[in-house]
Amino acid sequence: MLFENFLDKKVALTQVRSENKLVKRQKSTLAGLGLRGVNTTSQLLASKEVIGMIKEVSHLITVSAL
Repeated sequence: MLFENFLDKKVALTQVRSENKLVKRQKSTLAGLGLRGVNTTSQLLASKEVIGMIKEVSHLITVSAL
C-alpha cells in the first residue's frame, strides 16, 4: 500500500495484532501512534513522520482514510 497517498489527510489506524513478542522499538511506535491494544483505533493527520511510523508497524495495523 502506498501510504504517501494519505499525506496531509486524516487517517484511522486500528491495531489488529497483539504487541506481544515485539521489539521494544515497535512497541514504542504503537504507543506513539496512540494504539494501546488490539482493536483500539486512533485518528491522526498523516504527516511524513506519522507515515514513517505506520510503515514500521504496518504488519500490525490497518489504515483507512477518513
